[in-house]
Amino acid sequence: MSTVEIIKTQTEDAYNWVNKLVESIPHEQWDETPDIIDTNVTWQIGHLILSFNYHSLMSIRGPQLDLYQQLPIQEYFKLFVNTQPSECIGKTDAVALVEHLRLIQNRSIEIIANLSEDDLKAQLEPTKVPHPIAKNKFQALDWNVKHTMWHCGQLGLLKKVLGQRYDFGLKV
Repeated sequence: MSTVEIIKTQTEDAYNWVNKLVESIPHEQWDETPDIIDTNVTWQIGHLILSFNYHSLMSIRGPQLDLYQQLPIQEYFKLFVNTQPSECIGKTDAVALVEHLRLIQNRSIEIIANLSEDDLKAQLEPTKVPHPIAKNKFQALDWNVKHTMWHCGQLGLLKKVLGQRYDFGLKV
């Protein structure tokens, strides 16, 4: 497997975990913000939409203007950057949020699939905010996977605090 194939597979796996966790939490509970964890599913998804956009689209191929016509990226920026999770309660539609998450995920995978090995070593595309972790495209994509799995942990904790553990199907 090439490095591009590995990072693509890891990204797909991380996105699949996000999707499984999100699908397992009823929409009615998405705005619930338990004190002990001080976050909610709505904020987590909105944050991940913007995170995937930054780490695997903007930093890799630059702005995706055609994609931004399909979702309210500026509104999401206001709701999910430098805000408290409580500030997004009741301001989004769960079905639309998931649809927008999938749009960003699909574009991310498409971009990764079309990279060369040399692309991974290249400098990041310029963005208004310098990347806090990565110096090259591989590092940005690698961080995207790690950051995504960290948020899967947040979603898993939320699910448990909201009343049900995630069922991994383990038969003991």
